Amino acid sequence: MTDATDVTTTTAPGPGLDPERSDLLAELATVRAALTATTHGLSDEQAGQSPTVSTLSLGGLIKHVAAVEESWLRFVIEGPSAMSFDLPDGVTWADFASGTAREFPQWAIDHQNNFRMLPGDTLAGIVERYEEVAARTEEVVAQLPDLSVTHPLPEAPWNEPGSVHSARRVLMHVIAETAQHAGHADILRESIDGRKAT
Repeated sequence: MTDATDVTTTTAPGPGLDPERSDLLAELATVRAALTATTHGLSDEQAGQSPTVSTLSLGGLIKHVAAVEESWLRFVIEGPSAMSFDLPDGVTWADFASGTAREFPQWAIDHQNNFRMLPGDTLAGIVERYEEVAARTEEVVAQLPDLSVTHPLPEAPWNEPGSVHSARRVLMHVIAETAQHAGHADILRESIDGRKAT
């Protein structure tokens, strides 16, 4: 298994891509690298720590961002069925939002678990998985006929009814989310050992 300190997620976009795709993938690689750089030299235990008042950990942030990127790129290929937010029978969105639902859907449980390192998780494994997601993203983007390909967003309270996203907008969203979490990761890393990743 690859040592997490050696993985950078900065693979250059493949040759033959148009300038827009190359630029978007290069920016995504840059923010991925900023995020993973915050883990260099850390142990699994340190990567699983939540050193601030939030429950965020560095390993959990990388798991979350990898899952988000993977989910959105599945959306680019499959449309809204790739991001189903169904609730169990008899559970309403009000129940879900208030935390009083008698049962929570698996997608919500998985979402929460992606924010923390679970027993058996290793930092090297999490970063390696992120590398796999990054490589798949580049394959998908290279094969798309057009970045303007759109799909309707899945039904969920946070999505405006009738909204659509193009592949281009999905990539911009993934870049923004990754950059946001890279900033969170800088704070976490400094709280763990005083080191600044940037």
